[in-house]
Amino acid sequence: MAYNPRTKEAFESGGLDWLTIFLFLGMVLFGWLAIFSAVYDPEFPNIFDTRLNSGRQLIFIGIAAFIGLILLVIDAKFYSAFGYVFYAVGVILCISVIFIGAETKGAKAWFALGSFKFQPVEIAKYGTALALSKYLSSYEVSFKEWKTKLISIGIVVLPMLVVLLQNDTGSAMVFLAFFMVLYREGLPSFLIVMVIMAIVLFVMTLLVDKFLLAYILAAIGALFVFILRSNRTAILIVIAAAVLAIGYVFSVEYVYNDVLQPHQRGRIDVLLGKGGDDWNIRQSKIAIGSGGFFGQGYLDGTQTKYDFVPEQSTDFIFCTIGEEFGFVGSAGVVLGFVFLMIRLVIIAERQKNKFSRIYAYSVACIFFIHFTINIGMTIGLVPVIGIPLPFFSYGGSSLIGFTILLFTLLKLDANRVNEIQSLND
Repeated sequence: MAYNPRTKEAFESGGLDWLTIFLFLGMVLFGWLAIFSAVYDPEFPNIFDTRLNSGRQLIFIGIAAFIGLILLVIDAKFYSAFGYVFYAVGVILCISVIFIGAETKGAKAWFALGSFKFQPVEIAKYGTALALSKYLSSYEVSFKEWKTKLISIGIVVLPMLVVLLQNDTGSAMVFLAFFMVLYREGLPSFLIVMVIMAIVLFVMTLLVDKFLLAYILAAIGALFVFILRSNRTAILIVIAAAVLAIGYVFSVEYVYNDVLQPHQRGRIDVLLGKGGDDWNIRQSKIAIGSGGFFGQGYLDGTQTKYDFVPEQSTDFIFCTIGEEFGFVGSAGVVLGFVFLMIRLVIIAERQKNKFSRIYAYSVACIFFIHFTINIGMTIGLVPVIGIPLPFFSYGGSSLIGFTILLFTLLKLDANRVNEIQSLND
C-alpha cells in the first residue's frame, strides 16, 4: 500500500475527531462548575451533592457520556436507516406531551418521570436532522425541483408547528436552523429575504403607526413601478409584493394582541423598550457588567450569590460566567463556541457522503441558533424565550440531546475516515 498522509492521520486518530471530543469535555466540565456556582449554598458546599443542581448534573453528564460511547459503537448505517423512525417518534412524542405532559411555566412540553423531566423536542430535533438528511441524500431526489423543496420545508415545519402548540416558542424557533441547512443545499435566497423582511415589518409595525408604514410601502412600490415601467411582469410582481406587505402590516396588530400570549407580548415590549417586566434582563446585564475584565472570582459573584437573576443555572447560566470570570471568561466561552461551530463546518465539508454532510450542517446550525439566542437574550439583544446554552445550562434533556447530536456526527465522520482507510488497504 502506497503512503498516504490522510490515511496515516486517520490511523493515528483512530478515526475519531478527538479535538472536538476534548472541546466537548471542556465545555461540559466548565458548565458543571458554573452550575455549582449558580446554586452555591454555604450550607451545602459539596459539588457532588445530588440535592443540588450540580450533583444532579453530574449524573446527567455520566448518562450523556455513556450514550455517547454507545453511539460511537453503533454502525454508521444505522442512523440513515432509521432516520424516518426517529423523526416519527419525535413528532408523536411532541404531540403526546400536549395531552399528557406536565405544564412548566405555561408550556406543556415535558414528560415527568418521577423527579426527572424529559423534553421530547430533543428527539424531534434529532429526528428532523436525520430525516432531512436521509430525504435529501436519496438518489431519486433533486433539490432543484420545487417538489423537493416543499417536502423538505414540510419535514421541518411539521415538528415546529407541533412544538408551537405546546406553547414552547423558544424550542420551536430552534427549527429555523434547518432553513439555514436548506439554504446551503440551494434554497432560493428570495425566500430567506422574505422571512427577514417579515420580521423587520413586524417590528416596524410595533414601533411606527401602521397607516404611516402602509403609505411608505405604497410609495416605495410606486417608485419601483415607475423605474420598471417598461417591464410589465416586473410591475405586476412589485404591485403584488406591495399589496401583500401592506396586508401583512395590518395583520400584525391582530397577531400581536390575539395570537401571542401575554408573556410573549411582554418579552417583545421589553426588547423594544416599551415597558414590561424587564427584571431578568436588567439583573442579567448587571451581573455580566459587574464582572469587569477578570471577574469577581469563582463563587464570589454577588448577583449570583444572592439570587438576583432567576433561572441562573439554566437559561441565564452565561450571567454566572460573566460575573465570576469577567470579560476574559465570557470571551473564552464565546470563542469556544465559535471554534466548535467552525470545527463542525469543517467536518461537514469533508464528508464524502451527502447524508453525513447535511446532518453535519444540521448539527452546526442547531448549535448556532442555541448559542446566538441564549447569549443574545442574556445581554438584551433578543427576547427572553428560554432555550439552553449547549453543554453549560443545567438540564438532563438538553445535555443528552446535544450529546446525541454531536456524537452521532462524530460517528459518521469516523466512518468517513474508516472508508478512506479501507480504500487504501
